[in-house]
Amino acid sequence: KMYVGNLPFDADEAEIRELFSEHGPVNEIALIMDRETQRPRGFAFVTMNTKEGMDRAIQNLSGKNLNGRPLVVNEAHPREERPAFAGAG
Repeated sequence: KMYVGNLPFDADEAEIRELFSEHGPVNEIALIMDRETQRPRGFAFVTMNTKEGMDRAIQNLSGKNLNGRPLVVNEAHPREERPAFAGAG
């Protein structure tokens, strides 16, 4: 699973799939949307069928310009557990 950041806000799932498919079969794309506006937040998670495909995508797409924005592409890491917010006293 890869983290893809600095996406143009008009990028859609089909455009992301096409871009990553050049490096191997794509399993899943999770384009993260803002809960309130229902618009893309500028990042996504992409899962590919093989580690080799993922490695090629990271190597070839990180820093690549997409609609004027340099992409940030790297292996996704599990989300850190954060302590629950207790609120102000």
